[in-house]
Amino acid sequence: MKRIALITGAAGLIGGYLVRSASRWVPDWEVVGVTRAEADFTDRAQVEQLWNRHRPALVVHCAALSRIGLCEQDPVRARLTNVEATRLLADLARDVPFIFLSTDQVFDGAKGQYVETDAVHPLNVYAQTKAEAEQVVLANPAHTVVRIALTAGMSPTRDRSFVEDMVRTASKGVTLTLFTDEFRCPIPAGALVRALWELGMQRRPGLYHLGGHERLSRWEIGELVAMRFPELRSSIQPGSVADYQGPLRPPDLSMRSEKIQALLSFGLPGFRQWLTEHPSESGDPWDYPAAR
Repeated sequence: MKRIALITGAAGLIGGYLVRSASRWVPDWEVVGVTRAEADFTDRAQVEQLWNRHRPALVVHCAALSRIGLCEQDPVRARLTNVEATRLLADLARDVPFIFLSTDQVFDGAKGQYVETDAVHPLNVYAQTKAEAEQVVLANPAHTVVRIALTAGMSPTRDRSFVEDMVRTASKGVTLTLFTDEFRCPIPAGALVRALWELGMQRRPGLYHLGGHERLSRWEIGELVAMRFPELRSSIQPGSVADYQGPLRPPDLSMRSEKIQALLSFGLPGFRQWLTEHPSESGDPWDYPAAR
């Protein structure tokens, strides 16, 4: 019998790619993707039933309440979903590899080029709950936290990635202001999930950063995305985070990923490099062309 890898959040961006890419990267495993509609991870009875049914040998926990605005509106729900559900699942997985997906937003963006040993300083409820969940997971030395960077991809529901948000907003005739002084290390979903599968197969627990090797501004990212979605060109304009009137935004969430890179069989790409070397033959510019 094949070993079972359990993927939570299978209807989300990363969870969806993990399930779809499994036959390529982990053909000897049976991959079970679970959506929120199939199991409520805040319900102990449902989670225990799911666990006893599958008895997984690996868990990749992608499920989360990740919309910053929703977390601000309902911090109780955010903590229940992002912290307590993680605690429950990590406890059931105490004796098997468990990979928890966190975020670059646990940092305040004051310096950028963050490494795993830098102190976190979350600025919003979403980031606070992720930082707390990290500590829950890392209390087990056999478990793993991966802080992921801004990820470009196409989700099963077509409403989970920043690319999808940009295209949808532009289709409504809204002009997007993209900051020239706000920085990330974006990564295509195809490369990110390959790295997650390789890490999962190695049993190398701990804390890792996972992003592309280029530090790009939001404006630069938007210009690159418009290479694949030309309809965006007339809908984006440059701006400065200094003029933003909303909640605090971390100005520089760039991360260094050398620690995980040392374990991988391939080089983590830069965003610009990916768009140049991976033509959109598969219908998804953020996945490997061989996926078609």
